[in-house]
Amino acid sequence: MGLSKKHQCYIAVPSHIINSLSSSHLQNMLLSEKIISPSLSLKLKLLLTNPRFWIFLVFLFGFVGMWLDFVPFSQNPCSISHELFSVNEKSIVNEKSEFWKQPDGLGYRPCLDFSKASKEILNDKTRYLMVVVSGGMNQQRNQIVDAVVIARILEAALVVPIFQVNPIWADESEFSDIFDLDHFKNVLGNDVRIVSSLPSTHVMTRPVEEKRTPLHASPEWIRSHYTRKLRRDGVLLLRGLDSRVSKDLPSNLQKLRCKVAFHALRFNPSILELGNKLTERMRSKGPFLALHLRMEKDVWVRTGCLPGLSHEYDEMINNERKRRPDLLTSRSNMTYHERKLAGLCPLNALEVTRLIKALGAPNGARIYWAGGIPFGGKEALRPLTKEFPHFYNKEDLALPGELEPFSKKASLMAAIDYIVCENSDVFMPSHGGNMGHAIQGHRAYAGHKKTITPNKRQMLPHFLNSYLSESEFNKIILDLHKDSLGQPELRKTGRDVTKYPVPECMCSSTTIHSSM
Repeated sequence: MGLSKKHQCYIAVPSHIINSLSSSHLQNMLLSEKIISPSLSLKLKLLLTNPRFWIFLVFLFGFVGMWLDFVPFSQNPCSISHELFSVNEKSIVNEKSEFWKQPDGLGYRPCLDFSKASKEILNDKTRYLMVVVSGGMNQQRNQIVDAVVIARILEAALVVPIFQVNPIWADESEFSDIFDLDHFKNVLGNDVRIVSSLPSTHVMTRPVEEKRTPLHASPEWIRSHYTRKLRRDGVLLLRGLDSRVSKDLPSNLQKLRCKVAFHALRFNPSILELGNKLTERMRSKGPFLALHLRMEKDVWVRTGCLPGLSHEYDEMINNERKRRPDLLTSRSNMTYHERKLAGLCPLNALEVTRLIKALGAPNGARIYWAGGIPFGGKEALRPLTKEFPHFYNKEDLALPGELEPFSKKASLMAAIDYIVCENSDVFMPSHGGNMGHAIQGHRAYAGHKKTITPNKRQMLPHFLNSYLSESEFNKIILDLHKDSLGQPELRKTGRDVTKYPVPECMCSSTTIHSSM
């Protein structure tokens, strides 16, 4: 049962009761005449009848009360503890909600046993692969994974990847600013030789720069095109590795991909420490949901979609798209409505709210939201904050000064978001993308923690159906997402193993026995 709202907790004594007490009554209550001398008794009598004494006593209690985090002058001095109790009571209700129930992982566990590189390869000092990675933090992460795989295929040492300065965010972060370099080297010590820089024997060598790597190149293609050049010149430089390596590799290379993504690429200790602190603050009052919201202005422009806040905001996006048609990523022949119904648009705040409510998120759910500043500011988030008041981002949770070392570097801020989202009880992205896919794979590898993948193409027609009652709508949405909650899903051809780690990187007891 909930606490009655009329419950009061007073400790103040009404003045008319104090006035009704004579000094003799007070003396009788507080002192025993038998053990006090007449002179002391007279002094106490004068003290108790002095109004200044009582004023001093009230202020003394007030000071002690403030020191003990207690408010004696409040009309309801125990309102703070009452509020905490109410929050805890709501937390208990929230924790019992079906929304927090985790999917059945079917016994899948990481299994990354594969052959090590030979000592000759690990000790070779004649061939070096240099790579320049670009884009945001999660794009860089994907390219680093592929760089390690290419180095293994070519039996070359990998020079720590160089980060190209992002022209959009002007982020000059280097590898060691984001990731733990020593950990990266140690974890991959038996797989690929990692060096911080070229040795003196190769510094003066002008690296052969290869710009023609096709999309989804196979190991055979990589060997046939790069091995001879690498042996001849000693150094090979590759750029633009995004999606250049095939998603369908031999088992040992798929396992290497997972080892890099889920073990070797650990964040820098300072980032990891703050990310874990924010996670603890979110979890201090029970389970929490993490949302990755893609509602920034450039996202609406690039996807060919509209935020739906108002006609004025939609016009601003349309005008920007007309001014910069090169920003539109694909399918320029489709109208906004066609894109929307095809599931190609990010969900706005109202759609996210309706979706998570239909899936059973309690109103008292604590929500962490990751992402850039939404186009439209706080107004764009109002549907969410209205229904779910416990709504926080890293700026809300961090103590003064904690974010300062990271605030001017977008990659570091994205890394903090990544940590909190990866460790949440439930995670949901409002749109696909590198971060959403990376976290989905990471959560699957960590034991198939609940991850909601919005079934946008099938659910949006029901969002537009105003004739559905709330219960009918909720039932339809639940049914559409019963298999999209983070359950184990076998990787299909062409899909990234770091998003779908089953079966190459995760085994169940049945698969282990069947392979023996």
